[in-house]
Amino acid sequence: MSSMFNPKDWKNLPPRKALSATEIVSGLARLDGWRLTGDGADVAIEKTFSFANYFETIAFVNALAFVAHTQDHHPDLSVHYNRCVVRFNTHDVGGLSTTDFDCARQADALVGAAPAA
Repeated sequence: MSSMFNPKDWKNLPPRKALSATEIVSGLARLDGWRLTGDGADVAIEKTFSFANYFETIAFVNALAFVAHTQDHHPDLSVHYNRCVVRFNTHDVGGLSTTDFDCARQADALVGAAPAA
């Protein structure tokens, strides 16, 4: 059974694979404001989103939680009064995958951010 809280059959998804350094650089070039952090298995993409107040910050976090659930891919979040730091990494591949970049684009879309030119 599928619902808005369980939208995919995770068992039938293809396995994720780690991106090469070239693929990571290319992916970052298409994102605005995201940066590479960490190294090795801890490499991640990260961005700080700023808001007017705590209510807007939490609204973003809740919307991002729904995106993360639909993608079965959950970011590390650092939530503050008027900002949220979002960090994506694919632990099961020990690096970054296309899912990290897809989720980053969806996070940007939540606040109306345009992709990098």
